[in-house]
Amino acid sequence: MMKATKEHRVVPNLLNRQFKQGVPGKVLLTDITYLYYGKGMKAYLSAIKDGSTGEILAYHLSDRITLDLATDTLKKLKKNKNFMKAKDALIHSDQGVHYTSPIFQKAVKKLGLRHSMSRRGNCWDNAPQESFFGHLKDEASIKACTTLDELKKEIKQYMIYYNHYRYQWNLKKMTPVQYRDHLLKTA
Repeated sequence: MMKATKEHRVVPNLLNRQFKQGVPGKVLLTDITYLYYGKGMKAYLSAIKDGSTGEILAYHLSDRITLDLATDTLKKLKKNKNFMKAKDALIHSDQGVHYTSPIFQKAVKKLGLRHSMSRRGNCWDNAPQESFFGHLKDEASIKACTTLDELKKEIKQYMIYYNHYRYQWNLKKMTPVQYRDHLLKTA
């Protein structure tokens, strides 16, 4: 488990709950959640969600909660050919030790993103990301997985389902990918 050092820095809340700005790639939300599977096994999932489209743009699953969990998710975001960074794009996180790390903050800057953080202990400041994790835990068959490899397959299948097949009322009854394409056509 990581511990914050004096080099760790909290940054201001630039987002102020303005999640949906109607521009894909402008507001990115990130967080880490615990997943319990099998017989008392625990894994950690880091994800990056587009605030306007609801699309999960990158994720990383691990049995260890190290800084790599967050930085590897950023690396996957960079490799995602569907991610188009908008002007003045930002990534919003909580004040967890992974996100206050100078290494994470340097990686954010290298991607050309601004960094915004929730107020301390305020889950509402990152509500769409928290909501996604709730849906994942309710809808995916996580507890049935007995190995980390099985869990990775289940999470991958859920991400495909969520982005491409799960219609959402708040996206005009479209999937996140359909809504992204809709926003790009109407821009």
